[in-house]
Amino acid sequence: MQIILQEDVEKLGNRGELVDVAAGYARNFLLPRKLGIEATPGNMKRLERMRVSFAKKEATEKGAAETLAGSLQGVSLTFARKAGDNEQLFGSVTSADIAEALEAQGYHIDKRKITLADPIKIVGDYEIPVKLHREISANVKVTVKKEE
Repeated sequence: MQIILQEDVEKLGNRGELVDVAAGYARNFLLPRKLGIEATPGNMKRLERMRVSFAKKEATEKGAAETLAGSLQGVSLTFARKAGDNEQLFGSVTSADIAEALEAQGYHIDKRKITLADPIKIVGDYEIPVKLHREISANVKVTVKKEE
């Protein structure tokens, strides 16, 4: 089934692209979430007009992401957690914790944009990438200390 993407979909394509997907994936995931529309002849004609609006939207989003990336470069977060003798945390620091700490500093970033492979479970300093746009990412300094 052919779908015209209305939003960027990870590992599938970018806004305005025509992609082939399984019918069930389109029917159950892309169409209900308004991530894409069916590639009918009428929608194919609308595609060129849609691409112009997508380009404008893309430019504004990219500009906002660059501004946010510049301001995030100087941000450092500190977490104090209970830890054992070998610097192993009893809990962990997750992307939700990082998003919450950024929110407290005035940065509204979704936790899904914080690319943390595994939760932090050891005391130390970390550079955590935050994907703000498909081409733009920024690093946030995270320090995990042992709670006294």
